[in-house]
Amino acid sequence: MKQVAREAALPLAAIAAALGLFGIFVAFAGANPLDVWLILFKGAFGDWYSWQNTLQRAAPLMLTALCVAIPARAGLVVIGGEGALVLGGLACAALAQGFSSSAGFVGTVFVCIAGAVAGAAWIALAGWLRQWRGVNETISSLLLAYVAIGLFKHIVEGPLRDPASLNKPSTHALAESLRIGGIAGSDVHWGLVLGVLACVVAALWLRWTPSGFSVRVVGGNLRAAQLVGLPATRLILVACALGGAAAGLAGAVEVAAVHTSANASLIAGYGYAGILVSFMARHHPLAIIPVAILFGGFGAAGSLLQRRLGLPDASVVVLQGIAFVLILASEALRDVEWRAVWKRLSVIPGLTRDPRSLTWTPDQVRGDSP
Repeated sequence: MKQVAREAALPLAAIAAALGLFGIFVAFAGANPLDVWLILFKGAFGDWYSWQNTLQRAAPLMLTALCVAIPARAGLVVIGGEGALVLGGLACAALAQGFSSSAGFVGTVFVCIAGAVAGAAWIALAGWLRQWRGVNETISSLLLAYVAIGLFKHIVEGPLRDPASLNKPSTHALAESLRIGGIAGSDVHWGLVLGVLACVVAALWLRWTPSGFSVRVVGGNLRAAQLVGLPATRLILVACALGGAAAGLAGAVEVAAVHTSANASLIAGYGYAGILVSFMARHHPLAIIPVAILFGGFGAAGSLLQRRLGLPDASVVVLQGIAFVLILASEALRDVEWRAVWKRLSVIPGLTRDPRSLTWTPDQVRGDSP
């Protein structure tokens, strides 16, 4: 428990600092920081309606965060989850056109699998470029995300466009039987359960299976993994594919549960927000769950800030950006021995403390008593 508290201390401090800086930012916009902080948390967790919005937004964040976290355990920094998400949603919508209106649960499973496969192939491409062409996976995954968004727009506005969608191009809507419904009649869809299960399964796989352990060894020391005979290239590709599958599944769930078709609303930045969630969770699948709920709440409160205080809906993006910078900066402080730092600060060179007067007097000779 002490270790868990220590691991969580810096991310929580970074979030608190980010909220403080965000308060200064909105103060320059003429808003009261106290009102902003209150509305943020009220809009995220104030009532059941707020909780439904929060959990609905948390579902894709869990899956896109896994797109960063699983490759990170193999030593890679993959930030192209947005591309895998939009292609996963596109694959879901495209395959759905081949199912009849009575396909039911089996059809839903297949369209979700199609989204996961599309996302897995796209992120695995970044891993392949790294292993066989020496292309940095951070740059390649980010650029591939832009390529994926371009392909998505071209196909949605061209070959798969529904002629009835005039002002907002989209694919044909999924049949009612293929859609993912809410849990117990609420607005929270079953994608949240898929996200939680994916995080739990990923944690168990990394912790308790030989292949998961091998992935962690590759991420810890690639050279050592190669010396003991582990197939590093294969494990890296597997990690990238699994991460991409999670992001692709997020896109499929968004189409099947929220948008009912593939359109520009799918490009909502969940892939990029997943980067922040994963880094704050320190790439631990189980820690992703509460962090995703927290940032899902911030996203849900954005519209409330606009209605109550007149702030732009995108203000929460500024908060996320500040938080991301501070979380990255806090990692540099993780290995600092704070006791040693405070001990050094308590002794000023050339001065020694006189216990009789409780004042500072200069040393006459180093090592001599005052």
